[in-house]
Amino acid sequence: MARRLTAARLRRAMVDVTPLRESRQYRLLFGGQLVSFVGRQLTVAAAAYQVFQLTRSTFLVGLLSLAQLGPLLLVSLVGGSLADAMDRRRLLLVLQVLLAATSAGLAVNAGLDRPAVWPLFVLTAASAGLSAVDDPTRSAAVPGMVSAAQLPAALALGQIIMQSGLAFGPLLAGVLIAQVGVAAAFWVDTATFGVAILTLLLMHPMAPEGGGTRVGLASIAEGFGFLRGRRALQGTFIIDVNAMVFGMPRALFPEMASRVFGGGAVTFGALSAAPGVGAIVGGLLSGWVGRVQRQGRAVLVAVAAWGVAIAVFGVTSFLPLALVMLAVAGTADMVSAVFRNSILQLTVPDRLRGRLSAVHIAVVTGGPRVGDVESGAVASLTNPQASAVTGGLACVAGVLAIAKAIPALDRWTPERAEVEVPMSR
Repeated sequence: MARRLTAARLRRAMVDVTPLRESRQYRLLFGGQLVSFVGRQLTVAAAAYQVFQLTRSTFLVGLLSLAQLGPLLLVSLVGGSLADAMDRRRLLLVLQVLLAATSAGLAVNAGLDRPAVWPLFVLTAASAGLSAVDDPTRSAAVPGMVSAAQLPAALALGQIIMQSGLAFGPLLAGVLIAQVGVAAAFWVDTATFGVAILTLLLMHPMAPEGGGTRVGLASIAEGFGFLRGRRALQGTFIIDVNAMVFGMPRALFPEMASRVFGGGAVTFGALSAAPGVGAIVGGLLSGWVGRVQRQGRAVLVAVAAWGVAIAVFGVTSFLPLALVMLAVAGTADMVSAVFRNSILQLTVPDRLRGRLSAVHIAVVTGGPRVGDVESGAVASLTNPQASAVTGGLACVAGVLAIAKAIPALDRWTPERAEVEVPMSR
């Protein structure tokens, strides 16, 4: 009897794969995105590592992310509008070809006898701009593929995709760089887009509900207008900015790998992969997420846990403990991401999902880039460990301030999705 109860509890804890079983569209999107996102993280890690190798500057590694921030923010405004205006499948096909071209350009530059630094900035900036259209388009398409009851499970599976890329991409990049060279990492990424293109070709068209909204400034303004008065939804954006700006340590990894932990490319890859590994474990044990009602409170707790783990990571010079703390941080980030995205998708109607998903993606991908600059700057003034510790503690302080300033976030449940609306129009 006890064994049967234990087995039942374990099944309930494991990730819910119902969306994969019941939706062919979601299954194809999942498979293609899993492969291409792993490849994309190869390029993210390899570009950061190559900048450090060419310049020996952690600050310039941070500036690499800052160079991507402008295109990401600017293009995301148009990208969300495009996702709500046209067939999302067709748009994604075009984007895969363009993204593959940026990775191929990085590979060609890395293969030169004297690789230049400027293509790393230009081509990763172009890739960030294209991703600012690709990511919200994928996100906006998911609710149309699964039922509302299955949405948290689908979002948890989506987090497994993203975190698999964050884990295995940098780890594979470290091995490829050490054994073959930086160019190999970029070429492998280029090849993965072929898988994404194939799966998209097998999918049915994905037109927005109602046929779409005309692209333009009015469309963009309508998306931002929806945020007015919805404090809980605003809070999900603000708390993620807090976590990523203050608590994101990835710009520190190249320097810490060599100077704190006494390693090289493989150690860098392990540090970069550890948060993703932790998030994958959390994702595989995410069967409980669909039963959580206080989803806003879950976001607050998860982001606080992220900050504490990053602060402990900064204290230690013992590599195994550092990797464990980064893995714990990754698990917390996975939980936060699932519930923040759930709040977004359950609050926003389909006709606006592309535009609001674009705001979400801009925050999720823009915040870490600002965080890279912040952590790199603090490290240049002090040291990388001090940067991680102070950033993690600042993140925890930010959670406390946000919980007090936006109580609607703590109170949010799926039943409140339609309750918190503007008082006037």
